[in-house]
Order: sequence, then C-alpha cells, then structure tokens
Amino acid sequence: MFFPIKDDQPTLRTPHLTIALIFVNTAVFLYSKTLGEYGFSMFIAQFGYIPALVLDGGSHYVVPAWLYATPVFSMFLHGGWMHLIGNMLFLWIFGNNIEDYFGPVRFLVFYLVSGLAAVLLYTGFNPSSTVPMVGASGAIAGVMGAYIVLHPRANITVLILFVFIMLREFSAKFVLGLWFVYQVIMSVFDSSTGGGTAWMAHVGGFAFGYILLRLFLKFRGPGISPSGGQQVYRMHW
Repeated sequence: MFFPIKDDQPTLRTPHLTIALIFVNTAVFLYSKTLGEYGFSMFIAQFGYIPALVLDGGSHYVVPAWLYATPVFSMFLHGGWMHLIGNMLFLWIFGNNIEDYFGPVRFLVFYLVSGLAAVLLYTGFNPSSTVPMVGASGAIAGVMGAYIVLHPRANITVLILFVFIMLREFSAKFVLGLWFVYQVIMSVFDSSTGGGTAWMAHVGGFAFGYILLRLFLKFRGPGISPSGGQQVYRMHW
C-alpha cells in the first residue's frame, strides 16, 4: 500500500481556491459530525447522491427539488475522518498545480465538472443504486488526470506501507498511472461500491481530466513559463 504525500512541482501563484475547497470540505464534515451518529447518517442520506432516486424523477417517490443538486452536494460530504483526510491530501498535492494552470475561477469550474463526469459514469454502471455516494474523490480524480498530462515527470514522494515503512520518490506518470490502473481493476473485479468505494466514479473523473487537458494542450498550447529548471504550465486565456 502506498500514499502520495508531496510533489516537487513548483507553482507561480498561491492556490487560494484549492485552500478554500479544503476548508469547505473540512467545515462541512465537522458540521456533520456535530449532528450525532443518527444525525450524521441522515445528513449523508439527504445530501448524498443516490442514483435510483434522482433517475426516478418522482415517478414512484416524492422527492424534493434540491435532490437534483445532490451530484454537487455529494462532492463536499465525507463518510469518515480517513475519507476526508485522504481526499484533502490528494487535493493539496495535485490541486495547486492545476489551479496554477487554469486560474482559480476556471479551476473551480473544472473541479465541479470533473466531479459531475465522475457521477455520470458511476450512474451509468449503477442506475438502480440506493446507496448514497459521497466524497470529493471523483472531482479530485479529474485533477489527477490533468496533472499526469501537465507534469508526468514531476517527482512524487510516496509513503510505502508493506511490512516495513519507507519513503520513496517516483514519477507522477508512474504513481498516477498505477493509481488509475488499480481503480479500473477494482471496478472490474469488485462492485463499484465494494468496500464503500465508488471505483467507477474515480475512473470517470480521471478520464475526464486527462482527456480535457490533452485537448487543451493540443488546441491552446501549454502556456509554459520556466521556474527553477522545471516547467510551470499556465493557460493563456
């Protein structure tokens, strides 16, 4: 088992939006935990994304109008401390560079649309699911897909836990490529909600971010600025 803990890719501006997203996700989680065990469960059930209810369209259930916003609401909900911490760590490592590329406003749009792309693929494979899907991981997977396009040679420091504990550096192409392959394998050999993980949402978000950045680089160019011997990408809007 391995966990990315930092990268060496520089940025040119402070990632205000990335920091804000981490703050909002954390604040929502802390609020949900103040509701008590039952209240927390109800909060997740109310604002988590449930494909069966949204696709039903009120045919068999009386559903509130805000239910159709749960694909967005669900991106800011988390099921536990490790779920939150893991997602926010990945967002901090990879999000600052993608925000540096897009700028904060466009990065927010990219982040949310990546999350919706993750929801869309998850729904396609689980249209009758009544289990609430929550978490920022689909949107963050989109960020990771974009990162591997922009910075495949960046060094990622990884914490390896396998009998022993060690820190090692690998290229982003290797770390994120291995992460994506693992998501695909798990989506094939496990149910998409196996172990509480929406594997296909991760696949959908990552694929969206990867493809979109490929298109941007092809049609708009990378917008490269030199920094410390590495390439910092910023879009020329």
